[in-house]
Amino acid sequence: QVQLVESGGGLVQAGGSLRLSCAASGRTFIGNTMGWFRQAPGKERQFVAYINWTGGWSWYADSVKGRFTISRDNGKNTGYLQMNSLKPEDTAVYYCATGGRPSLAVHDYDYWGQGTQVTVSS
Repeated sequence: QVQLVESGGGLVQAGGSLRLSCAASGRTFIGNTMGWFRQAPGKERQFVAYINWTGGWSWYADSVKGRFTISRDNGKNTGYLQMNSLKPEDTAVYYCATGGRPSLAVHDYDYWGQGTQVTVSS
């Protein structure tokens, strides 16, 4: 069992930055892919980025490529999502998740955090 807790969300103006953290406890998340997803009101949960268990390979949704950076520190059992040049359309609840293999699909992730709200004002 892995427990995930996100933090770092908040209200920011367009063009600003936020850094989300995802702290894992319980069984270590070493060996697992870590992903970030987001869900806006009335919309389906969508893929944002994932990073493999070594941290050596990552993948991003086109909508965030070049603006967001995913990283992880396995020694601290913590993952991160650095979000720069934020836009109003980035407003959503952001979730971290862990899974057995790199994937863009929600159903491939086994454990999820409770989410953290990110609101970008124009």
